[in-house]
Amino acid sequence: MVPIIISTRHGRVSEATQETIREKLERLPRFYDRILSMELTIDLEHRAQPRVDLRASAKEKHDFLASAATEDLLGSIDLLVEKMEHQFRKHKEKVMERHRSPLRRQEPDAGRPEEDFQT
Repeated sequence: MVPIIISTRHGRVSEATQETIREKLERLPRFYDRILSMELTIDLEHRAQPRVDLRASAKEKHDFLASAATEDLLGSIDLLVEKMEHQFRKHKEKVMERHRSPLRRQEPDAGRPEEDFQT
């Protein structure tokens, strides 16, 4: 299980809400299994539109970052999870594509006779 750290600024979040948030974040390793830890920051400075930031640290990769702000906290969390899933899929596809098709270096002039270069 991936450690999840939840911190808040400018307010508090109930234990029940934190548990709901943890359940949503615990689904993320299904999309990318190299996650080492996740840090969620909830900013309640503007209570009408709470902002959430998530940093997911992964093996052999820089951190993944996502932010969201909607009219309610759980809506922001849902949007944040969706953004993070998209980043994981995109990174995973990029890595898989890199392994599927090896780079082929070709000389730009290979195979052409020398007289083609004379003008």
